[in-house]
Amino acid sequence: MKLMRIVLMSIVLLACAAHAGATRYLNLLNRAHDSVMAVDVAEPGSEAFRSRPIDPITGGGGSATVQLGDTGCRFDVRLQFRNGRQVIYRDVDVCRGDTLVIVPLPRTASRNETR
Repeated sequence: MKLMRIVLMSIVLLACAAHAGATRYLNLLNRAHDSVMAVDVAEPGSEAFRSRPIDPITGGGGSATVQLGDTGCRFDVRLQFRNGRQVIYRDVDVCRGDTLVIVPLPRTASRNETR
């Protein structure tokens, strides 16, 4: 019985360690009207954005997968659209879901937005 507990605890600890160091990915689904031309990622609230390579993600349903980072579950994601507008999605939690649906920006809003 004691040996079984030790084996189970070892398995749980190994699974947690593997999950903690996993590279995080995010699927982007572009429901906006314009194509997404650039994606930048930062630790939440840090403003230290790093560019991620992508092909343009066409508006109206195009999609792509980007690598975010190796630690944590939450990230800030900045998107640059073909028309020059930007939006920042704050605290995107990839441990709770792996797809970010990009919604159309309001016509009257400023060029830089936060969601």
